[in-house]
Amino acid sequence: MTLADAKKNDWVTVSAVRGERGFRRRLLEMGFVTGTAVRVVGVAPLGDPLELDLRGGRLSLRAVDAARIEVTG
Repeated sequence: MTLADAKKNDWVTVSAVRGERGFRRRLLEMGFVTGTAVRVVGVAPLGDPLELDLRGGRLSLRAVDAARIEVTG
């Protein structure tokens, strides 16, 4: 399952970040490290972007980028 598949208010755990090296580095710097819990706080009316709760902070991520983050749970 990917982060883009998660429903609103679901808590999931990051299991892998896919994509090219620069993309992975940027997401790792943002906190998307394996084992990190992430909650989908909100979804824009057209499904893009997603508002996420990550390590006590909030951020928005495009759905196409969220589809590269594999999650469990």
